[in-house]
Amino acid sequence: MPRPRSPLSRLFTVLLAGLLAGLVLAVAALPGNLLAGATAKAALGAYDELPAALRTPATPQRSYLYANDGTTLLTTFYDVNRTDVPLAEIAPVMRQAIVAAEDRRFYSHGGADLRGLARAVVANLTGGSAQGGSTLTMQYVRNVLKTDPSRTAEERHAATEQTVGRKLQEIRYATALEDTLSKDEILNRYLNIAYFGSGAYGVAAASQRYFGKAPADLTLGEAALLAGLVQSPDEYSPIDGDAEAALTRRGYVLDAMVATGAITEAQGAQARAEKLTLRPTAQPNGCVATRTDDAGFFCDYLRRWWLEQPAFGATAEEREQALRRGGYRVVTSLDPDVQATAASQARKVYAADDARAVPIAAVEPGTGRVLAMAVNRRYGVAEHETVNPLISGGGSVEGYQAGSTFKMFTMLAALEAGKPLATGFDAPSRLPTRYAAEGEGSCDGRWCPANANPERMDGYRMMWDGFGRSVNTYFVWLAEQVGEDKVVEMAQRLGITFRAEADAAFAANDAADWGAFTLGVAATTPLDLANAYATVAAEGTYCAPTPVVSVTAPDGTTVPVGQPSCKRVLEADVARAATDAARCPVGQQSAYGQCNGGTASGVDRIVGRPVAGKTGSSEKNATETFVGFTPQVAVAGIAANPDDPSDAVGAAVQSKVIDAVARIIRTAVDGQPVRDFTAPSRELAGNPQRPEPKPAPRPEEPRREQEIPSDILRWLQNRRG
Repeated sequence: MPRPRSPLSRLFTVLLAGLLAGLVLAVAALPGNLLAGATAKAALGAYDELPAALRTPATPQRSYLYANDGTTLLTTFYDVNRTDVPLAEIAPVMRQAIVAAEDRRFYSHGGADLRGLARAVVANLTGGSAQGGSTLTMQYVRNVLKTDPSRTAEERHAATEQTVGRKLQEIRYATALEDTLSKDEILNRYLNIAYFGSGAYGVAAASQRYFGKAPADLTLGEAALLAGLVQSPDEYSPIDGDAEAALTRRGYVLDAMVATGAITEAQGAQARAEKLTLRPTAQPNGCVATRTDDAGFFCDYLRRWWLEQPAFGATAEEREQALRRGGYRVVTSLDPDVQATAASQARKVYAADDARAVPIAAVEPGTGRVLAMAVNRRYGVAEHETVNPLISGGGSVEGYQAGSTFKMFTMLAALEAGKPLATGFDAPSRLPTRYAAEGEGSCDGRWCPANANPERMDGYRMMWDGFGRSVNTYFVWLAEQVGEDKVVEMAQRLGITFRAEADAAFAANDAADWGAFTLGVAATTPLDLANAYATVAAEGTYCAPTPVVSVTAPDGTTVPVGQPSCKRVLEADVARAATDAARCPVGQQSAYGQCNGGTASGVDRIVGRPVAGKTGSSEKNATETFVGFTPQVAVAGIAANPDDPSDAVGAAVQSKVIDAVARIIRTAVDGQPVRDFTAPSRELAGNPQRPEPKPAPRPEEPRREQEIPSDILRWLQNRRG
């Protein structure tokens, strides 16, 4: 720390420097401003009042978003392209170059250089190039005051006005700073705030912008070029301005460094002879500039999440400013490998320019951390791109029908009500219910749902094979036994959000009569669905989805956001029982040996370890869904036309969605220990005794109704309805 000077000494310096500064301004351009004595007097009257911004600068900095490895850069957010770095991370030649170029007596003056001001007066009087005589400390003061976000626009503008009052204030603040900060502290602050042209504020941003490297790695020639830019950044910028002028200015800085003894004549000559080699690097800004496998949708989800966090401000506007100006280091939950697989698999289902889409989300059970969010579309505003939150929902995106994946909520509600997995029912092709209905799908004025494939689905079923074969009539019957309101409440408990107005109204007012809910008629999103199934994978522990692992402020402190927010919403045995039945659809066997067919049997072969899941087809195959999970990850994908729900994707795409989700799961668990699911209790399994099959009818007996071919049977039932 510098030795404080006496108040009389400081006052004398300020007054003399102010006189010289007034002469500089008068001779150079503005003689009338010498008459602004009142302004100068007012500035002296506030001598001891150093603005807080100068003590603790509130300068805007860029925020960085990284993947969960902490090193893979996803993007940055900024209004001003700037990042503070400590002096130790700035090459010594850069420090020497800026001192030689801007303030050779920096380490000997007290904030205002009387000799420099006198030299500027002489140069201006004799017709030489106009000079201002500002020291590095004075320039730092000016930079802080003109960028301080706590000041008004008028105050920031006044910090650069050519007036004696402003100059005197600048000198006063500079001398005060010299008594409170060391020279190296001032130099470090200056290097972090100076503008170097081409949108780069501070030496870290400048070294990246021009040479694609960290400031610690700058060579002598590169440092000299950067130091030469601050005098006239836009004019000298070798990218946006005059490259020849930049080289001329580089030569001036090298000569100055020789004069100060920082380098030898030989070193200066060698650097001056170097060819200008630029590696212009445009710093990404915002979600449209994400660098990692179409992670723009994940970035957008994080930004929406950020705007809801009180830790970053009282209003959404303040939180947005914190993200763009706060200099945060955000380690997100996104896994680069899982994201890369999800992005490539989505594009295997549909091309990027296809009207149809397959949004996919991957969530970690037990933490809620979102590992990947991908879709075959690209995030952006160009043709065939979109910024709509297709994966997470929000805004105009209400979601998509996920079909029979909602049978999970019916099964959980039944298990919680004490009905075991062995609960049996002789499921018919069509099931007349208590709900009034007309037209297609009705029987005698009542809603009459049908099984999609009677030959595979009809007959005596328990939860295991009812879930494995996706038997509609079994689960509609089961929902009636439990109460549809209990099923709706279960879905909400596991994080299903009703974004569609009609769905929200049904859930709030008519849940007990929402008979079709178990068949997945409510709109949802892949993120909600993956997180709901992750709750089952975590044996009943629900964790709010989060896109963040940690957030660190510029001062190194950790912001208390992003930690898993979890709570138990199901008894562990209930979740285990549902998982046991969910082994059936994917071609695996339950702990009680009751799986006898599944709708996604190829998943077992692809994943190659304990896995569970469920397919879902909405009415007339408008959408096709698959959600799968292991103890370590849950992944959901929904094929749909986000812009036209009437455009049915068709049944053929289901196998592609299943394959995509299964391969994402395999990537997510690769290298992790194989974990099996815990078997449910015998109490919740029940006594899985199936009735004896009925004997085949004698040839002379009339054919019974269930023996009528399924297509004719459906036609007759429709006619009857």
